[in-house]
Amino acid sequence: MSATRETKAATEPVIEVRELCNRFGDHIVHENLELDLLGGEILGVVGGSGTGKTVLLRSIVGLITPASGHIRVFDQDLTQLPAMARSRIEQRFGVLFQGGALFTSLNLQENIAVPLIEHAGLKRPEAEKLARMKLALTGLSPEAAVKYPSELSGGMVKRASLARALALDPEILFLDEPTAGLDPIGAAAFDRLIVTLRDALGLTVFLVTHDLDTLYSTCDRVAVLSQRRVLVADTLETVATMEDEWIQDYFNGPRGRAASYAFMDHSQIRNQE
Repeated sequence: MSATRETKAATEPVIEVRELCNRFGDHIVHENLELDLLGGEILGVVGGSGTGKTVLLRSIVGLITPASGHIRVFDQDLTQLPAMARSRIEQRFGVLFQGGALFTSLNLQENIAVPLIEHAGLKRPEAEKLARMKLALTGLSPEAAVKYPSELSGGMVKRASLARALALDPEILFLDEPTAGLDPIGAAAFDRLIVTLRDALGLTVFLVTHDLDTLYSTCDRVAVLSQRRVLVADTLETVATMEDEWIQDYFNGPRGRAASYAFMDHSQIRNQE
């Protein structure tokens, strides 16, 4: 973890999940799940298949209604708020879905202009001008603004989707498998972009991933979902030493060791600078 990110991470939670239960029919995904997201941090959320990583994200952002429990954001319980008040808080979120979720019939600047027109009340010319600024913020060229999603590489789709997530200047950014489908070079570049934007914009980031390299290069803490709950939420160094079979297989298997060695190499380079 860089010194810059250590100083920016706050100690107060901006999201508090308490006694959360999610079930679909007879299938229980989460039971009495508890988790805090601290202001200014990048929290990586990992877990085996079926542990409900994306379900947890969707519960927090309001796309799934939990069976029970409480989700407090900015000291307000979202599960108790009326729809209008909850909507105002949700507009302080930015969400990047795994598939990008771009409108295929719109070009990029039109895609990003949609929330600016619908939620910020901007006129189309102003919204599209701001959309081009958001695209530039994520590293896309001015020429990309008039391209359609079908004309983009996987990496460009991710960046365009991130630009749309940033359209309303959110305080909390939710990322669902942001590097899935990217080659190692593209994934590493996207990881660096996430950290740069967090530091520059003062974001708090909730990041669902299975990518160990992403965890080691971006995250301040890691939360492990297992047995329907958060098994542990702590620094990578602490989590990786826990005596749990899945954690040991995940962090200390052959792929885990490779990511760990790379992380140590990067840490040594930063310490020498």
